[in-house]
Amino acid sequence: MTSIETTTVFMAAGPILGSVGMSGLTLTTGIALLAGLRGSDRVSLNRDTAGGIGIVFGTLAMAAGTVWREVASGVASVPTALVQGDAFGSIGIGGVALACTALTFLPKWRRPIWPALLGIADGVLYAQAGGIWAIGHNLALKIATIFGAL
Repeated sequence: MTSIETTTVFMAAGPILGSVGMSGLTLTTGIALLAGLRGSDRVSLNRDTAGGIGIVFGTLAMAAGTVWREVASGVASVPTALVQGDAFGSIGIGGVALACTALTFLPKWRRPIWPALLGIADGVLYAQAGGIWAIGHNLALKIATIFGAL
């Protein structure tokens, strides 16, 4: 079973964070990623952190739905279109997720924008692929729900 269905998760109002929705978490993650890419003195990005924050952003965007899902899905459509097709044989969405993850973390990228974009695509592909790939997606949703209840 895949997690492509639109799921709107609302966080419970809690004494620490108040009411934080998936869209709020996605927005904050996106701001942190953008700040790191723009050269913030608070957020320092290398290949691994850019890819990791990108994965978190993509996962949260898929869970938040609405425009967040559209933006993240648009980023993920590029590597999917490049890898899938008749030229490479029958590569499933899990194979695309594996290839995209390898591209995110294996090359030595000079600029963190590329692993960040590939990380966003990874988060989307994990949600779409299901199976073992969706474990991280589902775990992130559970942690976000718990985090919002604090």
